[in-house]
Amino acid sequence: IQKRMGEAVARVARKVNDTVENKKDSLDLANCKLMTFPVGIYKAVRSVTEGIHRISLANNELKSITSRFVTTFSQLTELNLAGNYLHRLPEEITSLLHLRAIDLSQNRFRRFPEPLATVPALETIDLEENEIAEVPTDKLASMALLRSLNLRANPVGPEVRLLVRPLVPFDLLLSPEEPIPKA
Repeated sequence: IQKRMGEAVARVARKVNDTVENKKDSLDLANCKLMTFPVGIYKAVRSVTEGIHRISLANNELKSITSRFVTTFSQLTELNLAGNYLHRLPEEITSLLHLRAIDLSQNRFRRFPEPLATVPALETIDLEENEIAEVPTDKLASMALLRSLNLRANPVGPEVRLLVRPLVPFDLLLSPEEPIPKA
């Protein structure tokens, strides 16, 4: 077990170093078995945080994202958190003024993460395969730049299915309705 953990830590360190040394605009920590965002990374990327625009933490074991994460990577335009155990986002997510796309598919959200409704540049929200039953349709309708909201494979209520253009100016992706079984 320790050897595997050591390899995982080394892989994360390599990816972080690659981002810092090559001044990359992205940090890819997908599939690293992370349960939390390693605090040491904040120091490691301190010199390049302003230049990091895309982060992938997909397919880890994250249960939460901290406000420190959000405030540190304030220049993000894309954030991929798919395939984790998230059920809420910190309020500070609203400070990501440049965030255009967020992937929260295959997580544990039971309700639409409302702070997203006030992220000004957001164009794409992917919430496929969560447990979302209700959606704040009024708030979504006021999102000026939203182009696509993916709610496939969620138990959304019938009121969400009534949201069609021109009520909402974005593409709303839903799973086909299950036919009601005849008794």
